[in-house]
Amino acid sequence: MTTAAEPAARPLQGIAFVLCAVACFVVLDTTVKFTSAAVSVLVAVWFRYLFQALAVSLVMLLTPGPARLKTDHPKFQVVRGLLLLSVSILSFISVSLMPVGEFTAIVMLAPLVVTLLAAVFLKECVSPLRWVLVAGGFCGALFIVQPGGHSLGWVTLLPLLMVLVYASFQILTSRMARTEHPMTMHLYTGWVGALAMTAVLPLAWTGWPDGHTLALLCLVGLMGTVGHFFLIMAYARAPASTLSPYLYAQIGFAMLAGWWVFDHVPGVLEWIGVGLIATCGVAAGWLSARQTPSKARIEPDVPEP
Repeated sequence: MTTAAEPAARPLQGIAFVLCAVACFVVLDTTVKFTSAAVSVLVAVWFRYLFQALAVSLVMLLTPGPARLKTDHPKFQVVRGLLLLSVSILSFISVSLMPVGEFTAIVMLAPLVVTLLAAVFLKECVSPLRWVLVAGGFCGALFIVQPGGHSLGWVTLLPLLMVLVYASFQILTSRMARTEHPMTMHLYTGWVGALAMTAVLPLAWTGWPDGHTLALLCLVGLMGTVGHFFLIMAYARAPASTLSPYLYAQIGFAMLAGWWVFDHVPGVLEWIGVGLIATCGVAAGWLSARQTPSKARIEPDVPEP
């Protein structure tokens, strides 16, 4: 996420952190898909948020300086946490039902959807070229979804819904980032998700998983927490407009993981869709980089599972 503060000019470090972050998210998605046969999605989501809540709390306790528990918008913190929890649930269900690469490509529509919502709800001025890129990204999604065809079918509606929920989450984050510290938001996000999932856990709990599955669930929590931390580090070193094109490396990592772990290779139409989404997303990032600082808009980071 971005903050109101101007990031330091260390773009190469920022790019490195972004690449590490998206690699973490691909490991997370791949691990969730691998464990979906052994545990419920709700159990996996609970592990993911409990790990983040405890890890961030520990970091904040060990970090010298003023406590960051105080927030000016507690209700918005709860709403933001519930939105991201919804994103995680939809993400985990989606990745358990469809290939990692295609899922990731659809998820990368999020920056383009944020452009659409920002124009509608924040009254931001969107250039005609940006509208063309938004339309191109959605055309790419149609190639992947292939409505009426024999590809992934209704399952692809889940990541599309996830993108819409995440875009709403990002619009709220953009507003809150003007007054809230990133670690404060990270802390509340973790605990809102952990407490909400603890409340519904009895619906899905069937006993403690075996040692191997438990280790993989801990890896899910670790990758989500570390990946988001890497994003914070990246945006502290370079502007979002500089980093946003590199977020699309996640598609490449996901395609590689899908082939390596699950022996899945996308079809021709799916490759066309992936290419369209990546091209339009990178072009949108390039347009943002050309804007003057006074006109630059807050660019969304990659959806965190």
